[in-house]
Order: sequence, then structure tokens, then C-alpha cells
Amino acid sequence: MNDDNTKGRRRDRELDPRIAARLAARAARAAREQEQGLERTARDVTDPSTYMGPEDTLSGAPAEGRVIGESGTGKVDGLAKITGRAIFADDIRLPRMAFVKLLRSPHPHARIASLDVSEALAMRGVLDVAVGPDLPVRHGAIPVAQDETALAIEKVRYVGEPVAAVCAVSEEIAWEACRRIKVVYELLDPVLSIDDALSDDKPIIHDWKRKKSNVLRRVHQTYGDVDKAFEDSDLVFEDVYEYPASTHVPLEAHCAVATPLDGGRLQVWSSTQNPHYMHRTLARVLGMDTADIRLIKPDVGAGYGGKCDTFCSDILAAYFARKLGRPVKMAMEREEVFYAHRGRHRTRMWLKMGMKKDGTITAIDFKAWADGGAYSSYGVVTSYYLGVFMPLPYKLEHYRFTSWRLYTNKPPAGPKRGHGAIQPRFALEVHLDRMARQLGLEPADVRLHNMFGPDSITVNGLRITSMGLAECMEQVRAHSGYDRKRGRLGKGRGVGIAASAYMCGALHPVYQTNTPHSGVQVKIDRSGRVTIFTGTADCGQGSNHMVAAIVAERLGIRPEQCTVVEADSDLCPVDLGSYSSRVTFMAGNAALHAADKLRKLLVAAAADKLGVAPDAITCHDGRYEAGERGLSWTDVVELAESTYGTLGATGSYRPPKIGSRFRRQSVGPSPAYSFTAQVAEVTVDEETGIVTVDRVWAAHDLGRTLHREIAEGQIEGCVYMGVGEAMLEEQVYKDGVMRTPSMLEYRVPTIYDTPEIHAILVESHDPEGPYGAKECGEGPQLSTVPAIANAIYDACGIWLTHPPFTPERVLKALRKRDRERARAAAAQAQE
Repeated sequence: MNDDNTKGRRRDRELDPRIAARLAARAARAAREQEQGLERTARDVTDPSTYMGPEDTLSGAPAEGRVIGESGTGKVDGLAKITGRAIFADDIRLPRMAFVKLLRSPHPHARIASLDVSEALAMRGVLDVAVGPDLPVRHGAIPVAQDETALAIEKVRYVGEPVAAVCAVSEEIAWEACRRIKVVYELLDPVLSIDDALSDDKPIIHDWKRKKSNVLRRVHQTYGDVDKAFEDSDLVFEDVYEYPASTHVPLEAHCAVATPLDGGRLQVWSSTQNPHYMHRTLARVLGMDTADIRLIKPDVGAGYGGKCDTFCSDILAAYFARKLGRPVKMAMEREEVFYAHRGRHRTRMWLKMGMKKDGTITAIDFKAWADGGAYSSYGVVTSYYLGVFMPLPYKLEHYRFTSWRLYTNKPPAGPKRGHGAIQPRFALEVHLDRMARQLGLEPADVRLHNMFGPDSITVNGLRITSMGLAECMEQVRAHSGYDRKRGRLGKGRGVGIAASAYMCGALHPVYQTNTPHSGVQVKIDRSGRVTIFTGTADCGQGSNHMVAAIVAERLGIRPEQCTVVEADSDLCPVDLGSYSSRVTFMAGNAALHAADKLRKLLVAAAADKLGVAPDAITCHDGRYEAGERGLSWTDVVELAESTYGTLGATGSYRPPKIGSRFRRQSVGPSPAYSFTAQVAEVTVDEETGIVTVDRVWAAHDLGRTLHREIAEGQIEGCVYMGVGEAMLEEQVYKDGVMRTPSMLEYRVPTIYDTPEIHAILVESHDPEGPYGAKECGEGPQLSTVPAIANAIYDACGIWLTHPPFTPERVLKALRKRDRERARAAAAQAQE
């Protein structure tokens, strides 16, 4: 769900008065808090249920050293990646390694009448062939929706579903053996659309389930009196929106390597974002104890949510390695990655909103139908995410939503960056603009008018701590010149604005447990080298640098003095994974907790040597000082080890208890939320229908900047992906066959398609985030598509309700506009 590379990065430093903005933000925040009578220092941020740190530590406390907020320095693991020294899963080569390839289904829905692998098994160099019944245990990302097997059993449910797997001494032999497998299919009527999935006349895709339906999950929640609020509204407006399916396109394809260890154990390397959940799934499917599997996440070449699930590549590599007693690799090819999918759900949405003449939102009624493909993946969570974030960031007392996550005969959808929140945000932000214009109001002012402040609770129980969206709005309006440009740029040119909110980690893991969500272990060697063991999964977003920076800041050293050992189940404590933008907030707090413990020992040793009180010691740049006297880092380490023994500490984090599971609020609550405002500037050629996104300004409330360039890169990457979904990306099927299963046919933005991106960092200093930090890896994408849609209307007077905004859709909307204008002119002439 986060960036490994930023494409088309451009900055405008002159439009980013960093110091002035921070001073203004602090002054505005102080004035606002004084006006509201808030005493932020009274917040109990050290409640053990909120932050598992020492009693005298505030996670939002100001940094003392020189690390937090710095710029101009690289990631601690950046040099290895740009020099080619980083080891990805497909780089692993082991003696006697065998290779796995798959036979995949050519049909979207069919029963497997017969399956003959004898000719493949007889081939020289083929070691084994597996079919569905060899791995019968169903698995899935969510325990309540375990519906997938490594290989199809009895029937296939989408084109590209694995039917058989060949393990051979080379990939070429494995491919040839797959061609020799004979399968007889009995074709079934496919379910290929949202309407098909809702129809009683179509077959049930998972007919083995007790509930005979193609609806995986229906969610319905109501707050307040929605119908009465509509009656009291000055304007009520409704429309239907469509959001396309899209996929992640990470640079690295899925790959897994497994090898047997002594004592019947197994070691697995996987290009995963969620090593802990995969660890549990592998053990369950293989019938092993988790202690007998060592799972290692090597360097990962991006994921964006596409590597959150456990895939057949992981299971099959482990299965064959265990069975054959030799190393096994399975690496997907690019076309296979498209079939593995787990990308954005195609979603149909109906939105009805009420509004007063002054722009106050009175009520929202929202329905969403999500095409989830053949298996559940994270679809249960999707069904909630489609609706629970709608009351953010605007005050809303009357709200109702219903969502359906559906099965169809397509590759399974799942969590793509901004999981489940992108689609409804597009509908809401465009709808809000449309209603504001109908009332003759400035859309940006309507947003500000309805906006929550800090320390608020939404109608559905989401807790807002820090809130910098008002400043984000001010920043993008000022930097872009929005107020002087809107409606004044001339024919074919326009600007649009949008705002959004996103979570900083899910409050609950996918399985029930009272254990911490993240753990970090820190060891200080006698040489002064610090080693950080963390279960986090860096997939390019910079989480390794994040934990190193937090530990280094707290200990008063440089991140370069830290070695990060990540995601090795034999060495590292558990972290739940890189999803829902949780890592900075949760693992960051765990790292701070561990570093706090060590800092106490180091400061005490330095204070004793210098003959001063511990609170007289300052720590920065590798020096522990009291006035003009001080000690070097290595001297302090030696003193502390001499006094207290070997230096090491663990830290943990579990989020606070928010909301009520009885009220079905187990999905959506988060310890904090980030906020974004964006302005897009576009040019529309009415002759060709071609839309060019010229510039995007994105201001993001990230709580506190831990590293400027990494944060800017995340924001720019989010905008880049948003531009792709707005202008180019759409997975299209014909009779269940994907028409774009390659990077030649599935278009993502190139450098030539990427606009100027101006990233603006807004700091609200969250009282519970590590050094005040919040997420910035997913939230900035939510505003991009609606900002572009709203800019297109400003440019040429058409509302586009279905991305991507292709020339065909633009021209169709322009023709409709011209017809409506002609009818209006004719009616006026008759009057």
C-alpha cells in the first residue's frame, strides 16, 4: 500500500515556506485550543491501554536531538537498493533448487471433470506434481472468510486460477510439463458483474457454503434520523457513481523460496507485506506448528496492498520443499501477477445528501456494491471500509449506509492503497462540489464550514485526536492560487479541490488476541552499534528508516549507527504487517518505548559520571552533555554496560480501546487519523476529449515530519497513483477474460503523464503518535481523483461520475452538455 519509487517527482520549494507555516500552524492551534478551553496537556496519553511506554514519557513529546524532521539524508537501507546489494526473494539461489510453475484455468467458471497429470510426471526433470486435493485446507486473509485453496478443488472460479503445480529442476521443464497436463472441464454459467451477483438466476460460486448466496458480506448501519433530516433540508440531491477495478503493478512480482531445515523445520522467504499473518496461514495450511516455520521477508520491491495475502506461490514453495527435502522457488511472471490481483474493487455507489442553504450537511444515505472477484481476500473489511469513513472529516449527525461485497468469476479483489476508502471518497467529494455549486456556494468554504476540529468524536464513534485539515485547505488554496483561478482560467482550463481522511492503523487485528500489535527489541553492542529487531515489513515506504530514526533520536545518535533487522520470525518480535497505514504509528511507538528504557540507563550512567542529576543531561549528535562537560556515545555505552550489564530492551504498542464491538464498530476505529486537501489544475481539449492534469498541490496532515524527503515521496507517490486511477487505469474483462494482463495493455502513468506535484507537509503533532507523527503512505491518494473530477467541471462544465476520465467518456459528457444547453436555450427563447 506504500511507495518504493516516486515517478515524475517535481517540487516547488518557493511555495513551501516551511518555518513560517509551522509558526502559523502553532499559533493557530494555540488560539483554537484556548478558544475552545482545551487543555491538551491534561490528556492521559500514558494510559497503558493507549501507549505501553514508561510513565514519564509522552509519545508526542518534542524531539531533543537532530534526527526527527531532518532532510537531505538518505534511508538507512537506501544505498543497498540503489547499488544492487539489496536481496529480493528472486535473487536467492540455493544448491539443488527446484522451480514451480502452474497450470491455470482458461475458463471463468467450470467443474473439473477429470485431471490427468501422468504425462507430466513421467517427464525427465519433473520432481512432483500437486493438484487441489493435495492441499485441501481452505485459507483466507480474514478468519471468518476462509474460502480459498492453493489449487482449485472440484471447480475453477476465474480465468487464471491455479489448477495444478509442477515442481521441476528448471522453469523450462516445469512449463513444458504444465502443457502436458490434461484437464476436462464442464462449463458453468459465469457470474461476471454486480448485477449477475445479485441475480437469483445465476449459479452460486461457492456452493459448498452453508449460506447459498453470492454476497460475501452485507453491512448496514444507521445513525440518527436520516429520513427526517432529509425533510428538513433545503436541497436534497442523489446520483450514482462508478469506480473502476484497478491493480497495483509493483515493480517486483510475487516470489517465494523455501528450504528444509534440521529437525523437520522449514525456512521460507517471501515477498510479503504481512509476514506475521502469512506465518500463521502457512502453518495452518501445511499442518505445522508456527514454531517449526522460520519466515523471512527479504527486501520487497513495493506492494501497495497487493502482497498482503498469502498466495499460492508461498504455499506451494513451502509444500514442495517440505515434501521433496530440497530448496524450491516459485516466482510469478508479470501476467500471473495480474491474475493474483487483490486490487481495487469495482464499485457501484448511490449517494443521497441533504444540505442547508448555508452549506451545512444535514444527512447522507449511501449504498455501495463491490465486485470482489472469486474469493474473499480482505473483502469482509472492505464491506465496512466502504461506509465507516464517510463521516470523516465532516460533521454528520444523520447517516445511513449499506454495502454489499459480492462474489464474481474474476480474479479476487483485495486491499489496494487506500483500501475501501478511495471509492466512497470520490463519490462524496464530487457530490459535495455539485451541491455547493447548486446552492451558489464556494466548494472549499463548504468543506471548511462542515469540518471537524481536533478532539472530536464522529457520529459512528471514530475518535479524532489531532486535526490539521483546516490548515491543509488553507495551504493548498494559497499555494495553488485556487481562489483566483476557479472559474477564471478560460475555456478548457480549471481547478478543483477535494479533502479526505484516513486511518493510522486498524484498531483490531484480523484474529482475536490481547497481545500487542507491534513489538521492537533494541540491543546496544559494546562498540556502540545499535541493532533494532522489528517485525515490520518495509516494502519501500521507509519503515526501516522510521524505526532507526526514532531510536536514534531518543538515544542521541545518528540513524546510520543503527542496524535494522526486520521481519524474521526466528529473530524479531511480532508486528502485524504493512497495511492500513499502521506502521509509523504502532511500530514507531513500540520503538520509542524500547528506546526510552535504554535512554534511562544511559542517562543515569552519564549523570553519575558527571556528578549531575539525570534531568540535566542532554543527548544529541553522539554526545551526552551537562553544560560544557560531556561524554561520547561509546563512553556512555561502556559506563552503562559496566553498571547495568548487557544493554537491551523491548518495547510494545497496543492501541487504545475505542468504540464498541456491540455496535459493530470493530472495523474503522483507529488511534488517529491523517487528513489531506488537494487542488488539481487541468486542461481539457474539447475537440479530442483529452484531459491533461497539469499540476496537483497536496497538503497532508502527517502529525509530525520524521524525515522530509521520505514523507514528500510518499505524498507524491500517492498523487501519482491517484492520477493513474483518474486518467488511465481500469481492468476490463470480456466474457470473464482479462483484456489487460500485461504492462503493455494495462496503462500506468509514465513520466510524460505525471503532472507537477507539490507536496506540502502540515504538522498537527498528534498527542499519541511517536514524536507526534501520523501516517502519510495512503491517505494522500484519496483526494486526487475527486479533485481532478471537480477541476474538469471547472474547465468545461461536465460532471464525470465514472473514472478513468478517458477521451470517450469526456466526449460523451460534452455532447450531453451541449444538448442540455441547446434545450435550455430553446426553452428560454420560447419564453
